[in-house]
Amino acid sequence: MNLKALAAALALLSLAPAASAQDAGVSPSDRARIQRILRATPLIDGHNDLPWAIRDDHGGRLEDIDLTRDTRTLTPPLQTDIPRLRAGGVGAQFWSVYVPASLKGLDSTQAVYEQIDLAHRIIARYPRVFEFADSAADIVRIHRAGRVASMFGIEGGEAINENLALLRQFRRAGVLYMTLTHSTTIGWVDSATDAPRNGGLSPFGEQVVQEMNRIGMLVDLSHVSAEAMRDALRVSRAPVIFSHSSAFALDQHPRNVPDDVLQLVRQNGGVVMVNFNAGFVSEEFRQWNGRRSGEEQRQKNLNPGDPAAAAAGLAEWERANPKPVVTVQQVADHIEHIVQVCGHDCVGFGGDYDGVTDLPRGMEGVDGYTPVLAELMRRGWSDADLAKLAGGNLLRVLRRAEAVAGGR
Repeated sequence: MNLKALAAALALLSLAPAASAQDAGVSPSDRARIQRILRATPLIDGHNDLPWAIRDDHGGRLEDIDLTRDTRTLTPPLQTDIPRLRAGGVGAQFWSVYVPASLKGLDSTQAVYEQIDLAHRIIARYPRVFEFADSAADIVRIHRAGRVASMFGIEGGEAINENLALLRQFRRAGVLYMTLTHSTTIGWVDSATDAPRNGGLSPFGEQVVQEMNRIGMLVDLSHVSAEAMRDALRVSRAPVIFSHSSAFALDQHPRNVPDDVLQLVRQNGGVVMVNFNAGFVSEEFRQWNGRRSGEEQRQKNLNPGDPAAAAAGLAEWERANPKPVVTVQQVADHIEHIVQVCGHDCVGFGGDYDGVTDLPRGMEGVDGYTPVLAELMRRGWSDADLAKLAGGNLLRVLRRAEAVAGGR
């Protein structure tokens, strides 16, 4: 073996999923099986908000954050660091370059470019761990070299400012997918969590999808309304993705994917990357969270001008109404429901780490994939189907999108 091959082999060993607090209940044989699968197929996560968390919670001061150490010790803590990425067996990560709903027009465009810059700075700071990827071939090559392939996904179509030239420039900047909108309806697409104005996609919204197909940018339907999902699936010639969504049949959050849309995803050849956010996994948690939000507003109304009293009242309510526990098994239930409706080719991981507060027990950080894989093993999943879930399906979707863009 030459020195280059030896270095690559050692890097792969360093990235293999190791035992951690998250997978303490996983048997050695299951862990070895997971390692074998993830050596052959990269585990690809569809959505991680680390760049925004660094910007929003830590003032963008990347120099103050050491990702080689446990970032749970930071104030506020992060859910992502290199030791946990390695323990989780992550082989490729879509870093979200996020646009908050409060930013409009060219302000949102600037925010995306700043996030792209921050993501590139993260990659450059740890060159032995991360490498930028712009294609399926890049992901495979980087994974084989033992590094984490790093891709960008825009979260919020407001950033293109209704201008296809900006969309094309984002693709040239390395953006591989765009979530058509975030939490608010914009001029050309309806959000799942806002009042509709377009009946799904407007005519310009259809042009956006068609242009994304032409330039090889994946169409991400997380956050859009069910009507917009259906419209995009009707228009798109390439497979679509849901970068971080779960099954509506199990948790009726409007961010999740209804069964009739799952059937359309099957026809389209797309992939739904299951979100780990507790409110999208557990209907009980979603209902509790709604009641908590109502109580929070009630306490503010009862204690105007006295935020301390309002906070005390909410804390008392929480003691009387404890937060429901969300489990690994419930995440596996979402995966299996998507498979039942859409097939094993339709599912992936989209953890939403560093973008959410509440996560299933045992999945609180980016080392949280192993317990899900082990649970699915207990349910009889084959190595081939686990490999599809881990990253094989996303690689297939990306290759097909590349072929569509190339006129094939």
